[in-house]
Amino acid sequence: MLICSMTVFSQRDKEAFQSGEWLKYRIHYGFVNAGYATLKVDEAADEQNELFHFVGKGWTVGITNLFFKVRDTYESFVDKESRHPKHFKRRVNEGGYKIRRDIYFYPEEKIAKVEDHKKKTIQEVTISKVQDLLSSFYLLRNSDVEQLQIGESLHLDLFFDSETYPFKLIYLGKEVISTKFGKVACYKMRPSVQSGRVFKEKESLTLWISSDKNKIPIRIKASLKVGSIKVDLKQYKGLSHPFPIIL
Repeated sequence: MLICSMTVFSQRDKEAFQSGEWLKYRIHYGFVNAGYATLKVDEAADEQNELFHFVGKGWTVGITNLFFKVRDTYESFVDKESRHPKHFKRRVNEGGYKIRRDIYFYPEEKIAKVEDHKKKTIQEVTISKVQDLLSSFYLLRNSDVEQLQIGESLHLDLFFDSETYPFKLIYLGKEVISTKFGKVACYKMRPSVQSGRVFKEKESLTLWISSDKNKIPIRIKASLKVGSIKVDLKQYKGLSHPFPIIL
């Protein structure tokens, strides 16, 4: 099984995204239009480095709000050169369940500090070459999927809440799918996810990523314990490369 080094993907001539990129997705739960999600790339800086500022938001609409209202925001600040995450913000409100948590990464000291504002706690955790939930997404977009054979995968260590989880993205081959924009050539991938809590089984989520230089997610399908979710790209702007559509 192929394990790709994540340190080689910061070459500027291979950058899959840029500041100003914005993606919007429609989320369907069964036949219901359940909500929307957006992903945005900005720039920021701290005392020493230039940073990428990734922002992901998700919210429910319509009748879904009556049963399970969601207002989630995730933010990640990532060093442009090293691609190490510096700060991860999680603000969750799901059916009244709220999370306000910040994670500060110190890769040279191999430490992450997890600050839980709701519980009023600060926890120090030992880490090694980890990515947060958003930074991992953008790092993987710069990977060379063309080198993969079917069944091989990309790997990284994902730090979430206060634990490190091994994460892999399995390559299933190429597929052309129909979208609102026209037909799009995609890489079909399967993330390895933890089963039991939300998903029916370990391999119940499938992802289609455009097979151009942008490598943007076009469609996601997931089987849940109750029902299924389909996520489709609805709008985009500010892409780093032209987006080829098969008419």
